[in-house]
Amino acid sequence: MELYEQIFQYIISGLTLGAIYALVALGFNVIHNATGIVNFVQAEFVTLGGMLMYTFYSLFKIPLPLSFLLSTASVTLMGAVIERGPIRMAKSKAIIVLVFVTIGISSTIRGTALLVWGPDNMPIPSFSGEKVIRIFGAAILPQHLWIFAITIGVVIFLQYFFHRTLTGKAMRAVSVNRRAASLAGINVNRMILLSFAMSGGLGAIGGMIIAPISTTSYDTGVMLSLKGFAAAILGGYGNSAGAIVGGFVLGVLESLGAGLISSKFKNAFAFFILLLVLFLKPSGLLGHGEAERV
Repeated sequence: MELYEQIFQYIISGLTLGAIYALVALGFNVIHNATGIVNFVQAEFVTLGGMLMYTFYSLFKIPLPLSFLLSTASVTLMGAVIERGPIRMAKSKAIIVLVFVTIGISSTIRGTALLVWGPDNMPIPSFSGEKVIRIFGAAILPQHLWIFAITIGVVIFLQYFFHRTLTGKAMRAVSVNRRAASLAGINVNRMILLSFAMSGGLGAIGGMIIAPISTTSYDTGVMLSLKGFAAAILGGYGNSAGAIVGGFVLGVLESLGAGLISSKFKNAFAFFILLLVLFLKPSGLLGHGEAERV
């Protein structure tokens, strides 16, 4: 394979990973903008998306599209339950306390997933076969196209929701100033509940669409969520456009570094890139994110 073909292959792989990082980063941003906390349960949302889809499709024999919808709905509901239960009922509303609450919930869910599904990786079939598509010498799987299409669809939906619907505008108002939003008659608790639910759905979608390529397991969301969080910081924490840009930039640079330098340092590349950007531009690639929040 010629060098340009290798590079194009690495870019395709990087864009695939970047799409997942972008979805996870959007999930982090949605909750951060509504509450100010870093939700470490995001890792388990990714994991549960893939594991539930495996359960519905492989064990219960439910058709793949319906399994996708059921898994998304289940994790979305779990996100809402987490907010309505331990997050809202916590006696202290200090940010650091709520962050540690999410860490505890994350550890509990991961341990439960290990008991329920075991430590083995679970395969999920591609959404539309395994026939390889060749473009400029690079191999593109149909699942790559599904990942790009679903990610684009999610981004378009979020843009429409936050800019064209009353509920979306209310969530944006809460992200800017919770007290002012409350005085304007917006139910702040309802918006926070919705942010956790949406974050769960975004994480689940990311976990499901990558599973046919990488398989899924009880801890598959840990590294993906760390990279997604890095992407959110890289783009400008709280900025929706930054999350998308950060995700794709991180994915492509990580893939190029692993392919052209050494795959042993694949995970290190992502965090080295993050540190480099934060040293040079601490606010991230697209600033602080106050101008365009989700």
